[in-house]
Amino acid sequence: MDLSTLSPVPGSKRSKRRVGRGIGSGLGKTSGRGHKGQKARSGGVKAPGFEGGQKPLHLRLPKRGFYNPFRVEYQVVNLGTLEERFDVETEVTPESLWQAGIIKQADGRVKVLAKGDLTKPLTVRAHAFSKAATEKIAMAGGKAEVI
Repeated sequence: MDLSTLSPVPGSKRSKRRVGRGIGSGLGKTSGRGHKGQKARSGGVKAPGFEGGQKPLHLRLPKRGFYNPFRVEYQVVNLGTLEERFDVETEVTPESLWQAGIIKQADGRVKVLAKGDLTKPLTVRAHAFSKAATEKIAMAGGKAEVI
């Protein structure tokens, strides 16, 4: 077996359907579109959700809630995770958290929460801290710096 003997599986390749090429082809005259009507015309395909002029379902249903385009989403990191993953006197930044696989986006906003205990003095740089997290970091001898 080599490259010169390879061929597609029988039945996997089909020739293009050639419509409107005479009655003998099986797809002559109306080319498989039937007689008249919107779907028989060229360009007669309507958008998904079009219901023949009736008000579409997505417009008939009530809308709920509110989308705030200015919402700020934080990636959350707990102190217990920092305790496990980082050594003493390390500077913890969003970049180092991303490299350690703790957060998913290096350029996103990071908030540190107080779940877990911290015993190592770490310099933590993040976009936001909970009040309790700031206190625990200070008690461990570290610094909480807001970026």
